[in-house]
Amino acid sequence: MLRQRFTKPSTLRFWQLAFFWAILSVTAFTRIQADDDKLLQQVHQFLYEETQALGEEVVIDLRPPSPHLPECVQPEPFLANTNQAPLGRVSVGVRCGEDGRQVRYLQAQIDVIGDYVVAARDIERGTLITSSMLSERGGNLGDLSAQALTAEEDIVGKIAQRPIRSGSVFLAHYLQAPHLVERGQRVTVIAQGSAFRVSREGEALENGALGEQVRVRFGSREIMTARVAERGILVVDF
Repeated sequence: MLRQRFTKPSTLRFWQLAFFWAILSVTAFTRIQADDDKLLQQVHQFLYEETQALGEEVVIDLRPPSPHLPECVQPEPFLANTNQAPLGRVSVGVRCGEDGRQVRYLQAQIDVIGDYVVAARDIERGTLITSSMLSERGGNLGDLSAQALTAEEDIVGKIAQRPIRSGSVFLAHYLQAPHLVERGQRVTVIAQGSAFRVSREGEALENGALGEQVRVRFGSREIMTARVAERGILVVDF
């Protein structure tokens, strides 16, 4: 008895279509994977350029984008928070497209091995910080608070606003720049532009450190806001 096995046309067609869609899926997945790899490389390079000056060794762990997002054309990475050093857990924005209107965010963990400044001894509140009060310590800067001040130039010359224990990291809210202008003080205000420079005396209505804006009163009614430039001197730029 001759026995033959045939596949029904409908079943054969089904497997042909299944194989076809499988090939398309693999091709699409490969393309998406390549696009994601390219995006990750660009963001990784951007983060490295932003952090290489912070320490001796930089480790960047970048999470891949969601697979449901479309391709990011002409990616332009940027830091979501420009007021803090890119350390620890960081959110990285990426503008996509020619006009950059499409924005997506990636998450990264950035660890930087380097030196940072700590208090060499106990510092009392109200103390003017000098370099002799500081010492260096090595470690992972990514483990520090986002408010930590790691460079000596950001600490020396400021006044402690609270007691600081020996070995402690300096946080931004621990310190305050010294006042160069005191409330009620007679000050000189310089108004300057490209072709002129005039000055007049007034009374400071509030305390001010270097670079801060302070209100100054002239006579009985006129009040102007000026920038503290040095002790007893403020500037208005036109």
